[in-house]
Amino acid sequence: MAEFETLKLQVEDGVALLTLSRPDKLNAFNTQMLKDLIAAFDATDADDAVRAVIVTGEGRAFCAGADLSAGATTFDYAARGGEDQAARTQGGVQRDGGGLVSLRIYRSLKPVIAAVNGAAVGVGVTMQLPMDIRLASTDARFGFVFARRGMNPEAASSWFLPKLVGVQTALEWCYTGRVFPAQEALDRGLVRSLHAPDELLPAAKALAQEIADNTAPVSIALTRQLIWRMAGAAHPMEAHRADSRGIQARGASADAREGVTSFLEKRPAAFLNKVSADLPDIWPGWEEPEFR
Repeated sequence: MAEFETLKLQVEDGVALLTLSRPDKLNAFNTQMLKDLIAAFDATDADDAVRAVIVTGEGRAFCAGADLSAGATTFDYAARGGEDQAARTQGGVQRDGGGLVSLRIYRSLKPVIAAVNGAAVGVGVTMQLPMDIRLASTDARFGFVFARRGMNPEAASSWFLPKLVGVQTALEWCYTGRVFPAQEALDRGLVRSLHAPDELLPAAKALAQEIADNTAPVSIALTRQLIWRMAGAAHPMEAHRADSRGIQARGASADAREGVTSFLEKRPAAFLNKVSADLPDIWPGWEEPEFR
């Protein structure tokens, strides 16, 4: 795996551990972290040895939000200027960096588990929303603080958040901008479970390992696409069309034969199909929407 400036990426037993690593800045999000996160998910998608991804933070925080070291001009892209800002401008609009990360995670072909070890504020929480399962430490705190900074929600969170917690809770959290404890995040459905700080990563690894050890990676990639893409579908017929193509392709695969045979023979399955080579296209005519 490549090395990065703002995060660490390790792979063991089919599980990639991606650790945000600016602990002296509480893992605050900056332009380099944006680039590193996108590159890291490119790497995990391309590596057939990776069956699941865990994202966590180094030190006391998961991610304390945007790096505010630029002061009052932190969010004023025109004032800040620079090549990075120019490269993200389309049609006169500066694309939101958190949104670029969220959209990349949304496209991941591997399941993504968040292990929220501490403070997760602003983009530190919105980047979690396109992840599939969120586990949190009892020490974790969350905050959609944008209105308290004179900003609006970003990272496509207005699409993701209501789907996870409902419109009422999404609006309350964003209207108040308050930082709330892990128990509230659990009670309202943002996280799946709470864990003592020293038990968080083992719990996330156990969940990731269960996926890595027992499931067909191509089937998981299709499942992830189906669930996320159908979250915004207009009619269940769209799901039926994609399901049917997937069942037809997977039913004729070596993985399906192995899955049935191993079950009948009462032994662990050895799935050989690879995401890089064997992922069927069940989305004829699908095009990624353009930013405009």
